[in-house]
Amino acid sequence: MKNYIDIIKNFTKEDYIQNKVNLHIHSKYSDGTEDFNTITNQAEKKGYKYFSITDHNTIQGYLDNPTTSAIPGVEFDVWYKYIFLHLLAYGIDINNKEMQKFYAKDKRGTEMDIIRFFAKRNLKELISTIHNAGGIAVLAHPCCCWAPNLESFIKELVNIGLDGIEVYYPYPRWRKYIKFSSPEDIEKIADKYMLIKTGGTDCHTQLF
Repeated sequence: MKNYIDIIKNFTKEDYIQNKVNLHIHSKYSDGTEDFNTITNQAEKKGYKYFSITDHNTIQGYLDNPTTSAIPGVEFDVWYKYIFLHLLAYGIDINNKEMQKFYAKDKRGTEMDIIRFFAKRNLKELISTIHNAGGIAVLAHPCCCWAPNLESFIKELVNIGLDGIEVYYPYPRWRKYIKFSSPEDIEKIADKYMLIKTGGTDCHTQLF
């Protein structure tokens, strides 16, 4: 199995800004519109060096497409205390049995907001299991976390095993009305706590 963790750690800010690496994409296996083959073809045409398809609460796309060139990934809906967040997992062994209990039981749990919002997953246990499955845990679009003090919140997550945060994200395109911090703040926090910096477009349709 390829060591994706070292690969991800070596990505640079320029890789994300110049759209050479995209680690946040959704397919029809959750709430996206494209299949794995279409996304792969689009990624190749755009000249991506690496990409990851991170469907909500499922890795079924990887099981159905075992030859995909995408870095194994998944985006979990999870609560920590009183805050709802999205946790990206990269590089996990998709056949790991410990991970099974965290995946959605049916398609509704991957695409319906109301079901995803009320999902019950223990964050500390989830992060530990991601590590046991050979992966890393990354906080998605942190500027959208409803935490009164984002740095303190991220520090808490670091203490329970968080490996990285999604620093490079197109907030103006997707979430311009629900941003509680700036990407510059996030980058400083990542440096302070020595977190892996990742990025992606969060595409649900054609790649841009």
